Amino acid sequence: MTHITYTECKGGRWFGTAFVALLGVLGIGAASALYMEINGHVVSGMNNSVVWGLPHVFAIFLILVASGVLNIASLGSVFGEMGYKPKARLSSVLAITFLVGGLSVLVLDLGRPDRLTVAMTNYNFRSIFAWNVLLYSGFVGIVGAYLVVQMTRRWERFVKPVGLLAFLWRLILTTGTGSIFGFLVARSGYGTAVLAPEFIAMSLAYGLAVFLLIRIAIDDASDRRLADLLLDRLARLLVIFVGSVLYFTGVYHFTAIFSPERVEFEAWILLHGGLYTGVFWIGAVALGLIAPMAMLYNRTEVTRGRVALASALVILGGFAQLWVILIGGQVFPMRLFPGFEVSSSFGDGVVATYVPSLPEFGLGLGGVAVALLLTMIALRLFRLLPHEEA
Repeated sequence: MTHITYTECKGGRWFGTAFVALLGVLGIGAASALYMEINGHVVSGMNNSVVWGLPHVFAIFLILVASGVLNIASLGSVFGEMGYKPKARLSSVLAITFLVGGLSVLVLDLGRPDRLTVAMTNYNFRSIFAWNVLLYSGFVGIVGAYLVVQMTRRWERFVKPVGLLAFLWRLILTTGTGSIFGFLVARSGYGTAVLAPEFIAMSLAYGLAVFLLIRIAIDDASDRRLADLLLDRLARLLVIFVGSVLYFTGVYHFTAIFSPERVEFEAWILLHGGLYTGVFWIGAVALGLIAPMAMLYNRTEVTRGRVALASALVILGGFAQLWVILIGGQVFPMRLFPGFEVSSSFGDGVVATYVPSLPEFGLGLGGVAVALLLTMIALRLFRLLPHEEA
């Protein structure tokens, strides 16, 4: 096989403009985090019922993207699909940068980020949160080593074993992220093992969608062009991943119908949940799953614009899906005494209200800016892009 030569991204006017804009968004995120740190979470829309708000939606989305975007590199080194090998370096960098962006939101939304050292030095191995501290830090280390062996010619023989380790680690990481909610049996919307494979499927779809958008943006900024054949294969792969998300979403809700403790929640979220029902059916299912599949499936010619639009819809649908899972699962009341009707001045048995505040939205956007800024810096400093794309 012809040796692949790589080059840095040359940048340009659009590159610099985007970098400055992202710096502004990062400033908004930092100001939002500082505002909530000084005044407390009382300035957010969170309450005693909703303790994971909009920033957690951003954080978990970025973490899922970090896991899924590594799949491009795995296709080349683990599964032997050599057509994807030139994209492996960028795929590995995106996995690290998006995980850092997601964790930055996660840490700043804890309320006491200074106590992160407690979680790092005192482990409760019966807590999935403690396991995730190890999984996230291990992921950065393993993918970093994976990137090093890819970029060092004399270590190329280690690419496949390190790539296999990174592939297995990201599956475990995403399983751990989904298990955060799968282990919460007190909430009717959580407490099911189906969430673990569903999160793996979501990571594959969201990661590929983000990769496609970033590659198309790089092509436009640097006069490159992703090979049409590979673009077509990636588009069809996106259809498969989106279809798997649709399948596991159906399994998640179908199995809940046969669980007595979750029937009421399913009736609420699917039929009469108001905003949450609308976001689920219109945002997550129609726009985020069905529309992209219809746009890309069985097309004789897949254009760059169509792929970009479908990828953007998958990303927007991903936010809607996570909004319904995270927020919808919290606003629905917990069944403290099954078989009895509970009422009190505190609001037991009543669907809670949650309206995210501007600082929460700003903090979430700040995490996205961190991921993209780190990606742009890496593109300028390291040889990540193949010199001859075709």
